[in-house]
Amino acid sequence: MKHKHATKTLLAGLALITSLGLTACNGDDTGSSGQGSTGGSSDNGAVGDNGTGGGNSGKGSSGDGTVGGTGTGTDTGSNANGRAGICRSDELEVSAVDNSTGETEGVVTVVFKNGGGRDCTINGYAGVDLKAASGDTLSVNRNGEKATPSVIKDGESAAFNITFPVNNSGGSGVRIAKILVTPPNETKTVTIDWPAGSLPVDNPDAPAGGPKLSISPVGKVSDSPAG
Repeated sequence: MKHKHATKTLLAGLALITSLGLTACNGDDTGSSGQGSTGGSSDNGAVGDNGTGGGNSGKGSSGDGTVGGTGTGTDTGSNANGRAGICRSDELEVSAVDNSTGETEGVVTVVFKNGGGRDCTINGYAGVDLKAASGDTLSVNRNGEKATPSVIKDGESAAFNITFPVNNSGGSGVRIAKILVTPPNETKTVTIDWPAGSLPVDNPDAPAGGPKLSISPVGKVSDSPAG
């Protein structure tokens, strides 16, 4: 009888240890939770910040589109599914070139070169204002084309076009000095020089029957207007 009692006690103890072991495993798999910041969006909807949350040991967890790091405590810029985080203003080298070929419609191409040392995703329209030499600011509207998300590897570039009416009046027109650019889904603005000619004084946003001042969505250089 004592032998039977001892066997039952041993089995009960093993069952308890197994139960505790399973509970501990389930607890470790949850990772840490937290909702990171949401950047300002120039796209058709606000997009969560993929890659700003610092990860803890184990798997970082995602909030509303925000994902922590994966195991080292360092921001990897990628979410738990291996997707690249958004391209940050501080990681992008921004430049502009005059690609105008027409007599009435001008084109300035703005290039975002990824210099952040990681892959990143860019999607949507940039926020763009033009600063005139007089100090006035012209806002630039989107041209309505559909944006396509692109993963930009380190060293690769994305770009968009600013289309504008060319000043053919013979006068000085509206001289643009600077372009104020905010990358899609970001809040930090970068200021660069305007590389092209002036805009007409009379309604430079949209002269009657002529080209309008507008921007295209950002796309990878191989797929973009600059490509």
